[in-house]
Amino acid sequence: METPYGKPSGPISIGELCGGHIAFLPRHGEKHTIPPHKIPYKANLAALKSVGVQHVIGTCVVGSLRKEIEPGTFVVPDQFINFTWGRDDTHKIDRELIHLPMARPYCEHIREIVTRELMTIRVTYHTKGTVVVTQGPRFSTIAESKMFALWGGDIVNMTQYPECYFARELGLCYGAIASVTDYDVGVPSVISMQPESMEQVLAVFRRNTTTTISLIGKLANLNQEIAKCNCAANRLIEYYKLANGKIQ
Repeated sequence: METPYGKPSGPISIGELCGGHIAFLPRHGEKHTIPPHKIPYKANLAALKSVGVQHVIGTCVVGSLRKEIEPGTFVVPDQFINFTWGRDDTHKIDRELIHLPMARPYCEHIREIVTRELMTIRVTYHTKGTVVVTQGPRFSTIAESKMFALWGGDIVNMTQYPECYFARELGLCYGAIASVTDYDVGVPSVISMQPESMEQVLAVFRRNTTTTISLIGKLANLNQEIAKCNCAANRLIEYYKLANGKIQ
C-alpha cells in the first residue's frame, strides 16, 4: 500500500493467530533484503495504523553489552540511546516540527504483559534494559562497544530507532521483545559476531526464534488485554493540547 511516507517494507499479512486478530509486517522486507538504515520506518507504522493497528510489538535480535546478559536470554527494553543518523526526516516530510516527550519510550502496559508471559516460558529474561541503536549495517568496533556499555547500554541493535519513536508520534502503543544471540565485541567471549563462532550464534538464533514465535502466540491470545492501554494516543492528545495544535 501507499502511505504519505512512501511504501512500507512489504505487504501486511492480516489474520488470526492463537485466537487473536493481528497484522504482521516484516520490517526488513519479505526476503530480508532491506538493511536497517534503509527501512521505511514511518511508512511501516503509518501502514499498520491505516489498517486499524493501535498496539505494536516489535521483535528484534540484539547483541549483549553485559556479561550477565547471556546469549539465549530475552530482554524487555525500557529505554534506548540513539546513535543513528539520516533516518526518515520526519520534519521535512510532515512540514511540522514536533518536540514529543520520550522520557519513557516504551509502553509500560505492553512491557508488563510481555514480561509476565516470558515468566511462563522456560527462558532466562531481563525485565528492563537500555538498547543502544547503531546506524548499521556494520557491527561495532571494540572501542564503540566498550563506550556503549560505559554510557549505560545493556544491549545493541540497529532497528529500534526511529521505529519506537515514530510509533509514539503516530499514537501507537509500542513494546519490544529483544532476543540476545551473542556478546558484542567489547565483551570478551567465544560467542560473538566473528567467523569462528558464527555456528554457535546461529544455533542460539534458531532457539530464540522458536521461543519468540511461541511468545507471540501467547500475546496474540491476549490482544483484548493489550488493547486496554491507550497511553501513546493519550500522550499525543496531551502534547497537542499543550502545543495548542490540532490532531490531524
